[in-house]
Amino acid sequence: MFHKITFKWFGVLIALTLLLASCAPAATPTPTAVPTQPPTATVAQPTQPEPTATVQEPTAPPELVLVNAGWVAAIDQIGLPIALEKGFFEEEGLDVKLLGPYPTGVDQLNALQAGEINIGQVGVPAIGAILKGMDLVLLGNYTGSSVYRGIDETMAMIARKDSGIDGKDLTTLKGKKIAVSIGSISHLYALGVLEKAGLTEKDVELVNTKPADMAVALQTGGVDAMITWDPWPIVALFDVPGSYEVLRGGGFISFIGYIVGERNWVAQHPDIVVKFLTARAKADKWMRENPDQAAEIAVRWLPGLKPEVAKEAMKYNIKQLDPRFSACNYLALENDQQLLNKVGAISGTIDVSKVFEPKYILQVMQEHPELFEGLEPIPQGAEITPGFVFDANKAAEVCK
Repeated sequence: MFHKITFKWFGVLIALTLLLASCAPAATPTPTAVPTQPPTATVAQPTQPEPTATVQEPTAPPELVLVNAGWVAAIDQIGLPIALEKGFFEEEGLDVKLLGPYPTGVDQLNALQAGEINIGQVGVPAIGAILKGMDLVLLGNYTGSSVYRGIDETMAMIARKDSGIDGKDLTTLKGKKIAVSIGSISHLYALGVLEKAGLTEKDVELVNTKPADMAVALQTGGVDAMITWDPWPIVALFDVPGSYEVLRGGGFISFIGYIVGERNWVAQHPDIVVKFLTARAKADKWMRENPDQAAEIAVRWLPGLKPEVAKEAMKYNIKQLDPRFSACNYLALENDQQLLNKVGAISGTIDVSKVFEPKYILQVMQEHPELFEGLEPIPQGAEITPGFVFDANKAAEVCK
């Protein structure tokens, strides 16, 4: 009985002690209370992490839109591979696959018509293709000028040693064999040179030759001279002993080079077209600012191209990197087709107003003016504005 009373009063004492402790000031707990009663606040809510502790799976990047594009083995078409290498297409949400390089624009247009590519880069051959019924639209320039009526800095004529051809007396071309690519810009340049010399196509023998084969034809004596676009004239100067430059540029023709697509495809993919043109404009600006680096990229994409040849060719190429459209571009196409028709190279002419589709490049020009910094201003009166109607006579007055 005594022991039971003792435990009873012992329990009462403990209860009183705890009660007194709870009423005591907070500053007086003994040090031994801390280790025997560790805080449990951080353990009490293990299932309530802070919002920042939640790790979400990274969102997948937007899926790139596939576009198949074609190009020709020419230094003035290298902007397409450069836009790919520098990531400009990817920046615009495009996954561009390059097909080619094709030997000529005619080969590239065949690929476009066959559905192998969606967008191409082509010049003079577009005229013949449209006349034959291909429903092409011109979307922007890969080379050319929105300021000048005639520009042909990337074209040249190279002659073999002892050919007797004198650049200061073009009548010396009479009776000579000249390598050109029939139906291409090199053919047009040849016609422009002959017209300036007072000669016709009947006064010479034009030999249809792929640009990459012209130096060999020159070296073996198969032709007396060759006319084509860079880098092939410079290649010939390096590879063919005794060869020399008869002409370089000279304003004999209005150089034309367009980014093109078939009308139905373009109408169905307007956003893709704008993004494509934006990426190409970025590439053109980068090339104008970095010609030596652009030449290095050209060496990787054009088989057999020597670094020194690429660097020399790029000097001329950057002079024609103007992707904008103006009335001067309409005039260039009109003048070129009139010359081709005059000499019988084509049968008939096209309505240039119906093949230009300027709204896409105009949108790029409006949204990204920084991409065209450093280019010569479009002549007053040549701008394409709402209600624009092409007038060849007016354009001839304002374009340089």
